[in-house]
Amino acid sequence: MNYDELKRLDHTYLWHPFTQMQGWLGEEPCIIERGEGHYLIDVQGKKYLDGVSSLWCNVHGHRKQELDQAIKTQLDRIAHSAFLGLSHVPGIELAEKLVEIAPAGLQRVFYSDDGATAVEIALKIAVQYWQLKGEANRTRFASLVEAYHGDTVGAMGVGCSETFHRFHRSLIVPALRLNPPHVFRYLKRMSEEEALRAAIQEAEEKLTQEKDSPAALIIEPLMQGAAGMWSQPAAYVKALSEICRKNRILFIADEVATGFGRTGKMFACEHAGVSPDILCVAKGITGGYLPLAATLTTEEIFSAFLGEYKEFKTFFHGHTYTGNPLGCAVALASLELFKKEKILERMQPKIEYLKRRLEQEFLPLAHVSDSRQWGVMVGIELVEDKENRKSYSTEKRVGHKVILEARKRGVMIRPLGEVIVLMPPLTIHDSELKTLLDVTRESIIAVTGE
Repeated sequence: MNYDELKRLDHTYLWHPFTQMQGWLGEEPCIIERGEGHYLIDVQGKKYLDGVSSLWCNVHGHRKQELDQAIKTQLDRIAHSAFLGLSHVPGIELAEKLVEIAPAGLQRVFYSDDGATAVEIALKIAVQYWQLKGEANRTRFASLVEAYHGDTVGAMGVGCSETFHRFHRSLIVPALRLNPPHVFRYLKRMSEEEALRAAIQEAEEKLTQEKDSPAALIIEPLMQGAAGMWSQPAAYVKALSEICRKNRILFIADEVATGFGRTGKMFACEHAGVSPDILCVAKGITGGYLPLAATLTTEEIFSAFLGEYKEFKTFFHGHTYTGNPLGCAVALASLELFKKEKILERMQPKIEYLKRRLEQEFLPLAHVSDSRQWGVMVGIELVEDKENRKSYSTEKRVGHKVILEARKRGVMIRPLGEVIVLMPPLTIHDSELKTLLDVTRESIIAVTGE
């Protein structure tokens, strides 16, 4: 089928996520046909460096032989079998491996399909846990300002975004909001130390004052992704964990985006030496191959749900494709590659290279007010007036123009408003990483009239 016919069918039948379709219908869509290594290739044969890991999930590149083979091998056995009242081999084996690599104390694995469902499960488990423990008043949640935890109803409540969710306020139970350090550092021009102290003090005061009502605090540790790649110091994550422990509030780490090596360690919590009560993972769990997610809990939480059937303590939640065998099989193969190819160790020089170039070549640009990085997660903030940190108007769509400029140069990236996001596959080659940064810088200069 040729490009024009594919374009016609797309414009006739599809509704794309997070896309203003009025604009889309007037554009020439980029239609991807295949992938090779760290590149995407469209139906017209043009190659693009995958600078955002196909929405932050690709770990080892496309068409990785070991991952392809794991799926083919599993297909020769079974593609799917229910996990409700049954079990299967790859689901069991993956659960063991996840517990082995997860922060200490996490012992039980509940599978689902994507990040939002992993979060929904965490929230429901937290509320039911306290009900079963006889503390029925613990039904609220606390989260960070500008948090994003997914677009299902419960996840919207703890991650309400004015841009994303303003039409659905009537569905949402508002969370207790805490300002993370970046709010003070960036908007109030505080030093990092001052901002950290202010954020910890606010969290201590609010959580202590409300200590009898929250079931849990949920955070994206180290990097708030969809908020605009806003970073936190590890000390903030550590402090929040300790405040929660002191006030008997469950601590939920949403590592959907930050997990599986993105920050330079397997999980972001490791930088802070923190073990959450509940951990949510998805995206990179399968290397970016298939939709799969998991919510991990402690044995203490799990044991509260045990009882006679007539007591109805059961966690009544599930999905048709819970623990899909194909997803579990490729996730096992991905975890094996982390060990075999020493991916975390080999990332470290790349992380330093990113840091150096961001500081030396991006921050001095007249329309770059900030760059934020943890591992290979990067956000570059574009502004119209750097001195006064005045953002570009929405109508100018500067971030969108930058990514289109990069696409012309053979690099695929994506903006969050006027924040340019870079999040390459963990195995990106040195020369490709150089190209990613070169093209991004050139594109910012071309659009902002540097």
